[in-house]
Amino acid sequence: MKEEQENDKNNTMMSQTNIRPLPSYLVKRYLGWRSLEYEENRSWFQHLANMGQHPRAMVISCCDSRVHAMSLFGGESGEFFIHRNIANLIPPFNPNGDHHGTSAAIEYAVTVLGIAHLLVLGHSNCGGINSGFHVCNAEDNHSFKDTSFIHKWLNILKPAYEKLNKSGDEASQIRELEQLSIIVSLNNLMGFPFVKDAVDADRLTLHGLWHDIGSGELLAYSSDSSRFENV
Repeated sequence: MKEEQENDKNNTMMSQTNIRPLPSYLVKRYLGWRSLEYEENRSWFQHLANMGQHPRAMVISCCDSRVHAMSLFGGESGEFFIHRNIANLIPPFNPNGDHHGTSAAIEYAVTVLGIAHLLVLGHSNCGGINSGFHVCNAEDNHSFKDTSFIHKWLNILKPAYEKLNKSGDEASQIRELEQLSIIVSLNNLMGFPFVKDAVDADRLTLHGLWHDIGSGELLAYSSDSSRFENV
């Protein structure tokens, strides 16, 4: 027992040696935020701290650093519950006991926070969708097949990949997959019982969005036309 405790202590000490102070540019940005935005809105931040969070909407977007939902919608602190993952994918409902960060975030947003809107936000030139395109292509020996997590995650794209129009060139297929994946994710959302119940009771609405980073355009999926249209 003593030896195990000593090993645990050593492991903890080893992990701590890898932790470093914040880079100076982040420290400077934080100090600037604290002295300006925070000080000018001190009472609002204190109000948020005491009242808890009551966001009206959840945004599920890509980890891509170029995608900034708060900036797109002019969001303020406390307004959006945001979850990011590779390629903004929603896995099928599958409570099998494994770790499910995305599913847990959705459950919390819908059943605890009671959000009114759930937005799935995709984007152009998505590296995750690009990689998923190759992962789903059985003839493509993609490097992600040797990874522990990425390959398995991108397999969520298979239903969308199977709906692709394979007659176009690779670039057009990948762009189509970016939007098809959003539709599949919305369908997967309806497989979560608590999501379906909230939608059926008109407590929750689902939205599929695709953002063109270069042009600044934002497209929303229309169930009437079965296509993405300009907002």
